Amino acid sequence: MVKRAVQWWDRRQVALYLAAIAAGAAVGLLAPSTAGPLEMSINPVLGLLLFATFLGVPFARIARAFADWRFLSAVLLLNFVVVPAIVFGLSRLVAHDTALLVGVLLVLLTPCVDYVIVFAGLAGGSRDRLLAATPLLMVLQMLLLPVYLWVMAGSSMLDAFEPQPFIDAFLALIVTPLALAVITQLLARRFRFGRAIAAFMGAAMVPLMMLTLAVVVGSQVSPVVGSLPSLLAVIPIFIAFVVILVPIGVGAGMAFRLDVAGRRAVVFSGVTRNSLVVLPLALALPASFALTPLVVVTQTLVELVAMVVMVAVVPRVVRPSRTPVSSEPRAPGTTG
Repeated sequence: MVKRAVQWWDRRQVALYLAAIAAGAAVGLLAPSTAGPLEMSINPVLGLLLFATFLGVPFARIARAFADWRFLSAVLLLNFVVVPAIVFGLSRLVAHDTALLVGVLLVLLTPCVDYVIVFAGLAGGSRDRLLAATPLLMVLQMLLLPVYLWVMAGSSMLDAFEPQPFIDAFLALIVTPLALAVITQLLARRFRFGRAIAAFMGAAMVPLMMLTLAVVVGSQVSPVVGSLPSLLAVIPIFIAFVVILVPIGVGAGMAFRLDVAGRRAVVFSGVTRNSLVVLPLALALPASFALTPLVVVTQTLVELVAMVVMVAVVPRVVRPSRTPVSSEPRAPGTTG
């Protein structure tokens, strides 16, 4: 019975994710008082989802993923050279409003390091290589974000930059779930209860993703709707970002001759942004930037819908060729 249930929701996951987004929006709009408790539960729920995701990552392959210079080069070039150029152009549409501009820059200049692994995995992307790239993505965005803000928004924004939210999020959402997943995998080799935990969390991936989507949307939708007239200017920017980055991500994967899983992971890395990490940074800004956190939240809502659509679309766009090229390093002693 459990197996049939897992097969049922696996086949219908896109529709279920959209239903979870709709349910979260309904709860957030009909019962605005739930926003606070839901927001407090975002990190625990997301951490649980990432724990389940990391349990499915073959950690023995992580060392090989670090050696995959083509994948790492594609991800870094896309996120820290191509994306900033695109963001600069798109952000000029709101350059007249500093609060909107800063929100757009904060969220679009920071590549995601958490649930991108989940969504990419659902679309058949390489989770282990994305996981291996996570430390580099975190460190580089912390170092480069002040530079990008200085160039695109002015030197006054440097005083508002604080690296602590990045560090806290990295420890809570990456290091802790990852450590627990490694421990669970080690236990699963020797103990039945370890295998039972791994099996249960693997089967629960779709419900966990639904819960995460519902919690994030439910906690954020009410303030966004309340300020919608002011935020209408940024919604086309976030939609355009997705539409532009998908084909560019596909092209980057092809240019670096990545395999199918690598190309799909590159696409998701280019599109998905670090909204849940930069939100505390936006909330810490002065009162004159009151709209900035709502801009970040708006991007989150747009992106969640886009991610659900991409889970269905990307596997159809990025498909195996007749002569696929693998981006993974060969094992010692192999030929060909």
